[in-house]
Amino acid sequence: MKKIPLSLVATVIVGVSLHADELSELKAKIIELQEKTDALIDETSDLKTGFSHTTVEVDASQNGMGPAASKVYYSKSPLSIGGYGEMYWASEDKRGERAYADVYRFVPYIGYKFSDEIILNSELEFEHGGEEVAIEFMYLDFLFNRSFNIQAGNLLVPMGLVNRRHEPTLFNTIQRPDVEKYIIPSTWHENGVVVYGSIGESGFSYSAGIINGLNLKNISNDGVTQPSKNWIKNGRIGSQNKGPMERVAFVGRVDYTGRNGVLLGSSVYYGGAAQGDPNGVNALIYDIHALYEKEGFKLKALYTALTLDGAEKIGPRSAKSAEGYFINMEYDILASKNTSKRVPLFVQYESYDPVSSVVSGARPDLEQTNITVGVNFFPHEQVVLKADYVFTNYNDANSEDFNTFSVGMGFIF
Repeated sequence: MKKIPLSLVATVIVGVSLHADELSELKAKIIELQEKTDALIDETSDLKTGFSHTTVEVDASQNGMGPAASKVYYSKSPLSIGGYGEMYWASEDKRGERAYADVYRFVPYIGYKFSDEIILNSELEFEHGGEEVAIEFMYLDFLFNRSFNIQAGNLLVPMGLVNRRHEPTLFNTIQRPDVEKYIIPSTWHENGVVVYGSIGESGFSYSAGIINGLNLKNISNDGVTQPSKNWIKNGRIGSQNKGPMERVAFVGRVDYTGRNGVLLGSSVYYGGAAQGDPNGVNALIYDIHALYEKEGFKLKALYTALTLDGAEKIGPRSAKSAEGYFINMEYDILASKNTSKRVPLFVQYESYDPVSSVVSGARPDLEQTNITVGVNFFPHEQVVLKADYVFTNYNDANSEDFNTFSVGMGFIF
């Protein structure tokens, strides 16, 4: 007589004796075992390479920074590598202008945890295909508790809505708002020390510290010729080689984050605004900002102004003040759909005057209004494709108004 294999007999017996709920329990255990096996394979791979990969948590933020810039704080490995990139194509309808493309920025973030309480974070930026290279921040963060922490080194200045959150998935226009480019000169980073934290469970957070002062006596504001719109932007010292640091300034910020998608806040800079001679030149820059989000709708608004005390010491044609504001509204047309993809439609209105007064004589008429309409497409929460159309209008009748159509892409990792 032919023998029946013992394994077949065992299978038949088990199949007969198990009830449906027991079979379900067995399947669940098999799935759990498979997940543990996969996790073990991943950990073994990490041990071989010496690096544990951490994906971006798109809602994460440390001290108001973007999710990729905050990656080192939640990284599974002491060493963290992240970053972002953006490029675009644009066509302006000015006479003599041609369409052009720009590999605008590629930015690696490199961070390292010496311990859970001491963290190094840094940003290395390559702009315009590598024509410009700079360290945009490099600091040590000493973490004590939610209420009090210290950053020291080259820091992102805690002002405005864009300066600390300048990753391309965080703003819907292809270009950052001019108001936060020429008045709050993003990306603005200076050497200094800042303390920050949350105030209990109140919803308030703060930053306060001392940073290197601006140098508003520069090639764009020499006091002899008329100042240009770049006079504040060109006053940044940043991470220059042996950059002057004879004047410092106070910087502070307070934000309130409500439970209904509301953020209200203000920030201020006051102090040194001329490195070297002349002495006694100080700048006051402040902004008031707001953000509201609900069910696919988002509203951002910011007003900022600068006044320069002692501008006459630079020269009779030195700039004395600047001001501007923008309002940005967007709505995700896929907000009600069961999908992770997003398609925000947006409109932005901004108006600013980068030289609203000078010490004496006629000022240059640089007042400008930009109206931007556009659309974003997020095929993945870390990847965005953008298109927008900008209507640029000058207050000065002698300046030529123009329009710009642009398409671009951005990503964080």
